[in-house]
Amino acid sequence: MNPVAPALPELTPAQELALLARMLHREGYDDHLAGHITYKQPDGTFLVNPFGLTWDELRASDVMHMDAEGKQLDGPWTITPAITLHVELHRARHDVGVAVHNHPRWATIYADLQRSPEVYDQTSAQYPGKVAVFDDYSGSVDQVENARAAVESIGDANVALLANHGILVMAPTPAIALLWSSSFEWRCRQAWHVEAVGKGVPLRPEVQESFGAYFVDSPFPGLFEAMARREIRADATVLD
Repeated sequence: MNPVAPALPELTPAQELALLARMLHREGYDDHLAGHITYKQPDGTFLVNPFGLTWDELRASDVMHMDAEGKQLDGPWTITPAITLHVELHRARHDVGVAVHNHPRWATIYADLQRSPEVYDQTSAQYPGKVAVFDDYSGSVDQVENARAAVESIGDANVALLANHGILVMAPTPAIALLWSSSFEWRCRQAWHVEAVGKGVPLRPEVQESFGAYFVDSPFPGLFEAMARREIRADATVLD
């Protein structure tokens, strides 16, 4: 049986995070300096992107290393004060290997509307789980109380819309984080356009469930690798 696609070089966790950031920037996770990705390591520490670099310029050597309390262990730059949201999330959700937070255009519209968009097409159904809506924006999530309130409201959902703020995606691996983050942004964009035209017909719930079941624990085959190759072709220094 032939392989799905050309193999990537063996990647370090820092290279995986840098590639994920660049992939998601291309997908619309690009609100200037906003946003953070945490990647849990086997020893209970975390890799995280630095505060002062945009996601499309991040390289593996820029990735920071922090402990479970958000204290910097290693890295050349600065960790955002807003990492409190991730600290509280990982403290409560030990199943989360990768957490992505940003303010992408289309998901943030639905965060501002304080409702989850309908699923109108197959790609939109590639995130199969429930969507939490945290409807109480009380200020920055660098404040422990606000971060804890957000995490409590999320429960066991793997996508959360933070009212008047943005999105939080939780996944076991970088490959699944890419799939869920990108497909949910697609879902929000498609829903906005369909609803602007009017009379859209969502996928039937049983179809959403059966199709989405393919991606509960598994990434879309070859997707992370294909998007990684695209980023490496565009700028191979992402791996430096």
